[in-house]
Amino acid sequence: MIRRANTTVVWIGILANVAIAAAKFIAAAFTGSAAMLAEGIHSSVDAADGSLLLVGERLSRRPPDDEHPLGYGREIFFWSFLVALIIFAAGGVVSIYRGINHLLHPEPLENVVWNYGVLGIAFVLDGISWVVTFRNFNNARPSHVSAWRFLHASKDPTVYTVLLEDTSDLMGLLIAFMGVLIGQLTGVALADGIASILIGCVLVAVSLILAVETRSLLLGEAASRTTIQGMCAIARADAAVAGVDRPLTVHVAPHQILLVLGIRFGEGLTLAEFEEAIRRIKAAIHEKYPDVTRIFIEPRR
Repeated sequence: MIRRANTTVVWIGILANVAIAAAKFIAAAFTGSAAMLAEGIHSSVDAADGSLLLVGERLSRRPPDDEHPLGYGREIFFWSFLVALIIFAAGGVVSIYRGINHLLHPEPLENVVWNYGVLGIAFVLDGISWVVTFRNFNNARPSHVSAWRFLHASKDPTVYTVLLEDTSDLMGLLIAFMGVLIGQLTGVALADGIASILIGCVLVAVSLILAVETRSLLLGEAASRTTIQGMCAIARADAAVAGVDRPLTVHVAPHQILLVLGIRFGEGLTLAEFEEAIRRIKAAIHEKYPDVTRIFIEPRR
């Protein structure tokens, strides 16, 4: 059975961000804080991004047809790339623009208690969402693989996109808090604008990471070197095999790998032995690597 992305963490993130965005916009209206406005935009973008991830995951479930014989698994890669673009444009660039505008036309903060109250509530909600997401991420991560290495190696955008967004949420909240606090203590209105710019920079950085990762998957990323070596070792270990050529692999979905393997079989095999060897090799590869769902073996001389 093909594994599906855990959409629970996505739903939790969407619901939390909708509530938080509303609170942040209300606080921004009462206080005039550019950092709080940037955070409101930030949470709105995150909620929209979560919705797009769900759309991508849903569309990727469609079965293969004549136009797409390998299925629609790459839909999730496309929608994840779109998420990265939205974070960059609607989140990062807008927040930086609002921050620069605030620097050029600074306004003193008012009713800062609103900011602190909303930031505190947002931190609790985003913290809960982050904990749930990180636990899901950790459960999927092998114990011997570092978090950063697994994030790079993962082929499921729902695993790392939501985690990166939740992490940037917490970072943005801390930056917004420092901007409001410094502005209140020093009376320097520019601190709020600088905080908005920094929040925008965080979002731009996240969008670039997501864009690089999903771009590679969209272009047709191969299986990991360890997986390729393991599959070749399984084929070579079969008694009917004389040699194995370099395989062709590609991710057609987060947990679906297509494998084309050229194999040189030994001399003197009957047709029945030849067919049994192919069946045996395919079964052995799929048993050890369940994500390898389509296996094509090409006999070579």
